[in-house]
Amino acid sequence: MYVCICQQITDTQIREFCKGRSVSMSEVRAELGLASDCGRCGKFAKQIMAEVAQQVDTSSIAYAA
Repeated sequence: MYVCICQQITDTQIREFCKGRSVSMSEVRAELGLASDCGRCGKFAKQIMAEVAQQVDTSSIAYAA
């Protein structure tokens, strides 16, 4: 699904960029161009980033056990 209409960025692109690591909105903006025009996509993009970060935290807990 498109998250950023201005730059044609999808949720899949954001998830792939964030996968397996913790990144900031600034890093996502610099790499993908997200939220660099109107900025309306920023809130939804942060939600996606939080979901990915939570998945990373959950998977590391499973390995710790």
